Formats: sequence, structure tokens, C-alpha cells
Amino acid sequence: MKVTLDQWRALIAVIEAGGYAKAAEALGKSQSTVSYAINQLEQALNIAIFQLEGRRAIATPAGNALYQRAKHLLAEAKSLEGAAERLGQRIEPEVGLAADLLVPSCQWLKCLDLFSETYPDTRVDVLESALSGTEDALVQKHVDLAITARVPAGFLGQRLGAVTMVGVAAPQHPLHHLGRPVVQEDLRHQRQLVVRDTGVHRRYSAGWQEAEQRWTFAHFSTSLGAVKQGLGFAWMPEGYIERDLLEGSLKKLPIAEGGERLLPLYLVFANQDVAGPATHALADILLAQFTV
Repeated sequence: MKVTLDQWRALIAVIEAGGYAKAAEALGKSQSTVSYAINQLEQALNIAIFQLEGRRAIATPAGNALYQRAKHLLAEAKSLEGAAERLGQRIEPEVGLAADLLVPSCQWLKCLDLFSETYPDTRVDVLESALSGTEDALVQKHVDLAITARVPAGFLGQRLGAVTMVGVAAPQHPLHHLGRPVVQEDLRHQRQLVVRDTGVHRRYSAGWQEAEQRWTFAHFSTSLGAVKQGLGFAWMPEGYIERDLLEGSLKKLPIAEGGERLLPLYLVFANQDVAGPATHALADILLAQFTV
């Protein structure tokens, strides 16, 4: 390397300050030190970086081009030092999060954004799961944290909030035209649209057993599209359907009893005792920011 980081730093300071004296003051160095650094840089690169106009140092076109790239170089160097410091503090390079599909992604993405401000170099691996899939991820230690409606045996969970499950169908669906409240027997004879249990053994289907005929999808967004087309009824998390209810593309089923179901949500550590600082930081953000 012909040029040191200090020389690039001097280049940036002189351009931004508009002269050697103010640049020296900003850097906490003598003016002669800054002048020498620029002189060495120009000699090493065999290029004129500044031209003097009175007492002002004006960057040449080449100097301006180098200034932009030097800023990126110093930013990368600072980021690298920060990453090395965090590694020295044993900050984990990656955090795994299982997010139950009951929760719309927009509600935990804002938490990841806040997390990245403090831990920009820590990768986040999100597993979007449903029912026993979230439990499997915790038990098998495939993730560090989980947002789940079920706390597996042997684990402890911190309450995050709750999800309201709502029975819905398109306005033209027969269940809306019975002329009376919908009862359990009515649901059994209509097609139900459900989301697949992502667990290895698919142990759970709680609350999804009303209908004899069911269509199963991988995500609530797909199930929602099918419901809006009038292809069946479904129990949907309220967070997915608020706009559709307001716009009238979906209607709540007039179920006689139990038209809404409240599911508690928990934040669960796979192993809190060995979790690193980044995992704990993400957990704190989720607990502070999460609203469902």
C-alpha cells in the first residue's frame, strides 16, 4: 500500500474544512503534519490533489474523485474495526429467530431494523414456522429465539402479547347467507382453508378441525387469497385481514359462539444461559417493541 489511512484521512479533512489550518484543527494535529501527509500522498500517487487559491486549498477533479472513494474506504475500515471489537467481546456472528406465521412479518421486521443499528455485522436467520415447527426449531436448537403461541415442555416463555384469530369468508360465501348465526354443524359442511403445520411430525391442528374438507397452504397470505376468492372459510390472524375487513373484501362469520379466538404469544430462548449479547439484545427489542 502506497498510502496510509492517516493520509486519506488528511485528504478528507482538508477538502471538508477548505484548508490546511482548519483541517489540522479538526484532526487535532499540527498544520505541518497535515501538509506533509498530503505532500506524501501526492508523491506516492504522482497526482495533484489540491491547488492553492489564496489561503484556500481547492481540490482538483482528481482530488474530488479520490475524496469520494476515500470516504468509503475509511467507513469500511471503521466498520472492520468495530466488527473485530465485537468478535473480541464474543458477540455471536449470527442469531436465529423462529417467527410463527401467526404474526405478520411487518411486526417483527421493525424489531430487526432496530437490532441492526447496534449489531450491523450480526446476521439474522429467520425461520417462518407454524405450530409444531416452531417447537421443533427450539427443541433441536436450530434457532436462538422463537416467537410462538406454544411454550414447549422444559422451556420458559416471556409474554409478548396475543393474536386474535377471526373466522372469515368472502361476502358471497354461503355461510354469510344462512339468515341466522353460523353453528358448528354449518362449518363442518363447508371447505376450510388452513395453514400447514411446519413441524417434522405435524403434531398439531388445534382449532382447525371444523370442516370435513380442508385445503392446506404453506402461508397465511396464500390462504387469505383463497378466502377472498370465495374458495372457503378460514380462521385468520387479525393482523393479516384488518384492511380487507375495512374494505369489505372479507367479512367476519356470524358465528353463534366463539367467532374470535385469542392466542397468547411468547418469546422463548432455546438456551438463555448460553445466549450471547446479540441474542439478548434482540430479545430485549422484541419485548420492548412488539405489539400484536
